[in-house]
Amino acid sequence: KIRNQLRRRGVRTSVQTVRRVMVEGGYRPPKVKSQAHHERYEAVRPSALWHFDFLHRHIHRAPTFTLILLDDYSRFIVGHAVDDAERADTVIETFEAAVARHGKPEAVMTDRGSAFWAWRGISRFTALLEEYGIDHYVAQDKTLNGKVEKFNADLAKEFFDVKKYADLAEMRRELGRHVRWHNHERTHHSLGGILVPADRFYGRVDEVVRLVESGATKGGADPHGISLAGRVLDLFRVVSTEGQPQVWLLGQRIL
Repeated sequence: KIRNQLRRRGVRTSVQTVRRVMVEGGYRPPKVKSQAHHERYEAVRPSALWHFDFLHRHIHRAPTFTLILLDDYSRFIVGHAVDDAERADTVIETFEAAVARHGKPEAVMTDRGSAFWAWRGISRFTALLEEYGIDHYVAQDKTLNGKVEKFNADLAKEFFDVKKYADLAEMRRELGRHVRWHNHERTHHSLGGILVPADRFYGRVDEVVRLVESGATKGGADPHGISLAGRVLDLFRVVSTEGQPQVWLLGQRIL
């Protein structure tokens, strides 16, 4: 990921060089357990399919439920919300706000959570989708909803497990910053390594790839027109807080 972030900014290096610098800085990569591979699928255009899922966590022992709406094609987060329970009202309000901002999707996928789906009859959310003319797919296996499940797993590790938030208001503010970082700054391996979700969602893939490959981003010029001149690119650092080591990668704590 570091190599790809550097490449996006016009700096050429190898994975081996990045790994060596990180190891010299004190980083030891965690052991990764092998996982069974499932058949992979991907939408062919933005908003062909949106994934919905709740992530359950606690803030000062109070339960919180973070709703994430993720575009399958681009991994762009089209909407998010935080509540103290899984509520249909939260799902509907967040969905309608996302539609107002980005247009409606062709289909959505959810699990069998009560905020999305009804065991008997038709849920309020399903009824709303029918009014919009949007297909509702209910995942029989969590791997089918895997892209948003993966995002939520990363969110738990990179956002909730690294900091104790003072209250729900602070958590909401920081979550908004994290989502913006994910959408507009974090390169994604499944998007070719040099693209961020916004590149695909807004149809800027060819432009960004052309700029990166031509070296036009050298000197700190970001493909989105954000000047990085004069800024320090904080790629990797190891710090100690109260005797406990912390490892930060691209501005995000990873250990």
